[in-house]
Amino acid sequence: MTEPADLVSEIEALEEKLQQAKSSITRRFIGQERVVDLTLTALLCGGHALLIGLPGLGKTRLVETLSTVMGLHGNRIQFTPDLMPADILGSEVLDTAEDGSRHFRFIPGPIFCELLMADEINRASPRTQSALLQAMQERTVTVAGEDRALGVPFHVLATQNPIEQEGTYPLPEAQLDRFLVQIDVNYPDRQTERDILLATTGVAEEEAHQIFTKEELLAAQVLLRRMPVGESVVELILDLVRAFRPEEPGVSERVSETVAWGPGPRAAQALMMTVRARAMLQGRLAPNAEDVLDMARPVLSHRMALNFAARARGDSLADLIETTAAGLVRAEAAA
Repeated sequence: MTEPADLVSEIEALEEKLQQAKSSITRRFIGQERVVDLTLTALLCGGHALLIGLPGLGKTRLVETLSTVMGLHGNRIQFTPDLMPADILGSEVLDTAEDGSRHFRFIPGPIFCELLMADEINRASPRTQSALLQAMQERTVTVAGEDRALGVPFHVLATQNPIEQEGTYPLPEAQLDRFLVQIDVNYPDRQTERDILLATTGVAEEEAHQIFTKEELLAAQVLLRRMPVGESVVELILDLVRAFRPEEPGVSERVSETVAWGPGPRAAQALMMTVRARAMLQGRLAPNAEDVLDMARPVLSHRMALNFAARARGDSLADLIETTAAGLVRAEAAA
């Protein structure tokens, strides 16, 4: 059994390495520290991330930089309306040998990697989007009746255009639930945009450098699961997830009137992992209530939906999550 002192030293060493990785990433992805923290959180937890924002905000650049810094073999798929599942998973072709015999040979698709960038994932048809369902959950794909294991680790970082744009298909709820976090990528402020302008229009640009190896990332994912979580934080996570289920006894009137369906148990699992990662990124040895409050929106916003009446009123799902989570944290502090 690992001694507590050993666990502390391992977490501290990992935190230092994570800061080096974050510094390398932010030199190329300027002024978006929140986005960088959440993508690193997804990788630390062994999960997938959905980045939502308008084209041209650097989402592709971020994923490419992450691939280099974290030492992962990455592939990129540009999702388009005519993309087919075989273009992602691979397919079997019939080969003819010199002696005239024939046999099928599997040609692996770009999904066979360690970090997959699914660019503009909601521009593909639902049939093609569903090709990722098994891969994201089970880390295997089935082609021609044979299960084929994917890379270890395997992460999907998908970018999504706002659904209001032309030529987009909404992701099915089952697929959304497989993303650990939803990350909103917004316009930079004026000073940040000035820094981006100067850094990217000169003769040379900052280059990313490898900080982690694949083995070190896998070890970090195991270490994260060993981080202790206090009973009060566990109870707060359960209270928060159950507070958004409209059929739950004792739920607030606002939730019951605005939420069509709430988050399932996978949301609680995601919160349990991400609050540890946030604490680790900040150099702390255990998560607290503030970590739960901070991770509520990226973990829950894609796992629940407003009903028709709430959408017609223009209610905000983000505001509902943040105010409810803040109220629970205040109630716990007062207890």
